[in-house]
Amino acid sequence: MKQYIKVDGWNIIEEGFVPHYNRISESIFSLGNGRMGQRANFEESYSGETLQGNYVAGVYYPDKTRVGWWKNGYPEYFAKVLNAANWIGIDIRIDNEVLDLHKAQVSDFRRVLNMQEGYLQRSFTATISDGKQVRVVATRFCSIVDDETGAIRYSITPLNFDGTLQVTAYIDGDVKNQDANYDEKFWDEVDANIEGNSAYLVLKTKKTGFQVCTGMQFYIHQDGQPLQLSITPVEKEKYVGGTATVFISRQKETVIYKYAANLSSENHSLAALANNCEATVNKVAAKGFDIMLAEQTAAWELKWKESDIVIEGDPAAQQGIRFNIFQLNQTYTGEDARLNIGPKGFTGEKYGGSTYWDTEAYCIPFYLATADQQVARNLLIYRHKQLGKAIENAAKLGFNNGAALYPMVTMNGEECHNEWEITFEEIHRNAAIAFAIFNYIRYTGDEAYLAEYGLEVLMGIARFWAQRVNWSDARKQYVMLGVTGPNEYENNVNNNWYTSTMATWCLQYAIEALQQVRNTAPDRYAAILQQTAFDAGKETEKWQHIIDNMYYPVDEQRGIFLQQDGYLDKEQILVKDLDPAQRPLNQKWSWDRILRSCYIKQADVLQGLYFLEDRYDMDTLRRNFDFYEPRTVHESSLSPCVHAILAAKLGDEQRAHEFYLRTSRLDLDDYNNDTEDGLHITSMAGTWMSVVEGFAGMRVRDGQLQFTPFLPGKWQSFAFNIRFRGRVLKIKVSKQGVHIENGSVEDITVLVYGEPVHVPAGKMVTTNQGNLVN
Repeated sequence: MKQYIKVDGWNIIEEGFVPHYNRISESIFSLGNGRMGQRANFEESYSGETLQGNYVAGVYYPDKTRVGWWKNGYPEYFAKVLNAANWIGIDIRIDNEVLDLHKAQVSDFRRVLNMQEGYLQRSFTATISDGKQVRVVATRFCSIVDDETGAIRYSITPLNFDGTLQVTAYIDGDVKNQDANYDEKFWDEVDANIEGNSAYLVLKTKKTGFQVCTGMQFYIHQDGQPLQLSITPVEKEKYVGGTATVFISRQKETVIYKYAANLSSENHSLAALANNCEATVNKVAAKGFDIMLAEQTAAWELKWKESDIVIEGDPAAQQGIRFNIFQLNQTYTGEDARLNIGPKGFTGEKYGGSTYWDTEAYCIPFYLATADQQVARNLLIYRHKQLGKAIENAAKLGFNNGAALYPMVTMNGEECHNEWEITFEEIHRNAAIAFAIFNYIRYTGDEAYLAEYGLEVLMGIARFWAQRVNWSDARKQYVMLGVTGPNEYENNVNNNWYTSTMATWCLQYAIEALQQVRNTAPDRYAAILQQTAFDAGKETEKWQHIIDNMYYPVDEQRGIFLQQDGYLDKEQILVKDLDPAQRPLNQKWSWDRILRSCYIKQADVLQGLYFLEDRYDMDTLRRNFDFYEPRTVHESSLSPCVHAILAAKLGDEQRAHEFYLRTSRLDLDDYNNDTEDGLHITSMAGTWMSVVEGFAGMRVRDGQLQFTPFLPGKWQSFAFNIRFRGRVLKIKVSKQGVHIENGSVEDITVLVYGEPVHVPAGKMVTTNQGNLVN
């Protein structure tokens, strides 16, 4: 764990330049706006260790799968969000010497991510040859107002000399992905144009044929006024730029402004792409940096009004939750139903930047409560649109009759993950899709979604589960063989409790959904049955037989659900008894050793208890939590939040707070030594869940909003905003009670500690364990 980030409520602050932390910082200080994103690379040249990263939403490449031993059913490719053209580049030469922080002596280095206003600022003093010193202040942002653009203000001041400054502002498309399987570069040049202070580069992806036009304009100001520049064009393969040379005087600031845009053929016709890019760059350059930044600040103010969580009394916790919410809002805005949420967002290349089950299991609750209902609906529709591909995925593995297996990793609905123990066996991902439909309808009351989209997905998933189980003559029950549960430190196990439990839950929910649509939308019901060749009587009878006769491993003596058959055969050494030098296990142990151990990467049985908590009494939850948590190493970013929520439900304040801090500061403190690869975007929604579902105890049951909050001992209060069925509520939990403010035009009644609390429209009510205080 590293703790070099300064604690501050609204800012992420790094003081002092430590080169071996640079890639970590490049991830932490990343920027994005839902359409494009940029790691916190330096604008000027840097010859030290770096992961250059600029990403454009929806653009990907099917990199050919690379495995040692090909197996039938393997995907042909692994889809990767591409490292796109570098638009931030500003090469600086001072008296013909390149400014490079890897070679210069660096002092007064400070990097600040201003989350409240949505910009990154970096400042430093560099001493180059002959003792010349320059002071640099670089500010940039990806605009969420003009969401295909970014802007940079790069200020340079000589402190002890007069001289010449040579500036080359450029776009570099000669980039590659760090994780390219065969070291291939994925872009071809289509067109390039340089004219004065403007440059444009059109690139096309190999195979997929996406085109992206990246454009820029740059200006140099002294004494607050633009200079008339003589610009020398610079053009190489997949590279365009312009060079200007100006005289600089000691203690006088020179400012370089750079405006850029990334326009994709996903959003613009090929014929109009270049012209639209030029018009977009002209538009933001005409606004100027200050106006763009003012608009950025105002837009972020609105975002924070919707989604901020305020914690009093714990600055580290406050910084952590805001950082997570900030990155979620930078990554996905919900405005484009074709897009989804990659585990790394716009901050790195690991996992291909593709869609995982994380979206449904972790992100849906955040967007349900903090955004317009259509945003979460779009995330579900995304999966409905890919139902055909899910059926194809299942068919490749030998399933038929409309059985659907949603991919572990995808860009277009087709499976593109090539580790056999994941691709073939981590099939619990199907259940997350079904549960998200249930969760969406439970929260929003949008029952029409079932008939319109949801039922077809549920039927395909149920058909898969019905074929994936098999009857065991030995047990006289159905079993689920050869699976990998959420705990990826176990592969190819039999009867993983979570997978089997969620499978039968899916079957039961599909039966209920069929009946509901039959009653509420009979014409749509008939059309779906005809379209899917569904034999309602025969198939649902089989489903019910599976539900009634499924085998689940349990340990009667301990009163727990067994993670899978044979789990107790493993040597049961608890995590607390492990040498800390042995962790993280996935970086220190062989895979064989991990598989033979009892250690759990992330919530597995406990994931099921979180999803289906209403099925189980508190004693069952507590026994399982107390057994499995001490064996969990939390080496998945998805793990701490589930544990925080369950610990809160069990009244275990110490562990709930401990797990909250771990999930909220996972990347800021680099808990798992992997932040340099990019942030854990999807698990960041779990941080929000830890507060709202954990400490506030928010649930929806029978269409009613409920809270059972408690206040961690170190906290003075915490507050958050949620949307619920047309209402906008502000909830504050303090030592004085639970304060509920209804910012809507309709009254609402919620349950607090099991007692009904009526909150009139436009009013605030305070209650403490059901005792109403106005």
